[in-house]
Amino acid sequence: MTHRMKMRAAPALLVLALAATAARGESTPEPAACSAEALGTARVLPVDAATTPRVGRKHFHDTLPLAPKEVVLTFDDGPVPGTTARVLETLKRECARASFFLLGRNALAHPQLARRALSEGHTVAHHTFSHPLLNRMPFAAAEAEIDRGFAAVDAALYGRFERMPRTPFFRFPGFASSQALLDRLERRGIVVFGADLWASDWTPMSPPTELSLVLARVEANRGGIVLFHDTRTQTAAMLAAFLRALKSRGYRLVHVVPAAER
Repeated sequence: MTHRMKMRAAPALLVLALAATAARGESTPEPAACSAEALGTARVLPVDAATTPRVGRKHFHDTLPLAPKEVVLTFDDGPVPGTTARVLETLKRECARASFFLLGRNALAHPQLARRALSEGHTVAHHTFSHPLLNRMPFAAAEAEIDRGFAAVDAALYGRFERMPRTPFFRFPGFASSQALLDRLERRGIVVFGADLWASDWTPMSPPTELSLVLARVEANRGGIVLFHDTRTQTAAMLAAFLRALKSRGYRLVHVVPAAER
């Protein structure tokens, strides 16, 4: 092979190597733009409804197969102008990947923010269309609300919706599930996310208070799936300090993706 041919082949070989690493759930190299001080993303974890239909010990018996001091970042209810953009900027500076559970109505209202989250490497998932408590609705109406959210988010991201959402991850608003809906989503191949701990950022508090609260919960739980809301100003304000604290305390960030992607 000539020197020129080797140079042309190198990028393709690198892409294949990175894809193979992600498929095994192993550590992935950070982009050159990431500083040594950045938290980074330690590994990619593929998740499949066939083996992991429901996760998050605040709500279910099982959670993700995380090692001690591994953290999964999740954000609900966006996207909205201002706070979502600030969250994305912070994550970008820290080379940190997260999962965003979008409301369909917000994705349609702010599709550029939804697409930005996707283009910057985050997992973009689903949280209904308008945030009702689904366990208080008739089954058919609740499933229609879920499907309307799937369709809106995928339309904002990809311009169309097919029978299944591109990212088959879902979180119930208020964690208000029912057994019938859980069973239905499992049959459809949708992973339902709860959380292992949350920031309680639906309650007004100062950024330093929220930081102390969520760090104490992370330490007590030794990591896990953390729930934030990218619609909350206090969360957007404290996020950089939270990620720096994770780094200084030896925590590692895990990015969850659908198994089909890998």
